[in-house]
Amino acid sequence: MSEYEVSTDSAPTEKTRKWQPLGSIERRVLGTLVEKAKTTDTYPMSLNALTNGCNQKSNRDPQMSLEPHQVEEALEKLRSMGAVAEVQGDSRVAKYRHYAYDWLGVDKYEIAVMAELMLRGAQSVGELRGRAARMEAIADVAALRPVLESLIEKDLVISLTPPGRGQMVTHNLYLPDQLEKVKRSIGSTVAVNSSESLAASTSSTNHSPRNSDDVAELRAEVSELRSEVTQLKSEIEDLRQLMRG
Repeated sequence: MSEYEVSTDSAPTEKTRKWQPLGSIERRVLGTLVEKAKTTDTYPMSLNALTNGCNQKSNRDPQMSLEPHQVEEALEKLRSMGAVAEVQGDSRVAKYRHYAYDWLGVDKYEIAVMAELMLRGAQSVGELRGRAARMEAIADVAALRPVLESLIEKDLVISLTPPGRGQMVTHNLYLPDQLEKVKRSIGSTVAVNSSESLAASTSSTNHSPRNSDDVAELRAEVSELRSEVTQLKSEIEDLRQLMRG
């Protein structure tokens, strides 16, 4: 266990937990700090570097165009909650680091998952595995399952659709009204996808000899390939950011 990790032998209760809901900018700032701590050498981060990280185009949804003063305000809120701290680096420029391990009560795999959910919001388990694996070695969806189960038990992650292929999950750090919007959005998407799947299935039954198991396997392979491409794009963007200094 590193000096920044905490023991999570027992899940915190609602009365003992330190974390609390965050606004969209606070989530982006905290997620970026966790991500850069794991993937770059430019950590702790200056205000300007953190602003650039929040606004980068890879591995972010939605895209943001934050000003330094907005990031600074978010940092102040996170500092008051005990989630981040200002530290003095080698220069006179103030730098910031996160206390997310202790604040969330998570281990290194769980924090990678939480960071990806904070940076991109609701996503399928397959997509999440591919993205979180760039921070911690999560071999496949089967390896991710116990991590998600632990986070769900801690009330940090919620499942938006039933378990199984294509399951959608998200973090539970939304403000109440934001969470309801996410649930409605996912519900509408699932309804549309279900109608399209039913139509495709009917058409396939009438016109194609391919069985449902073959189709499901191909869809799983496509989803995995998409996740790997997303991961590669993100790694390339991180390298570009690092080379720019």
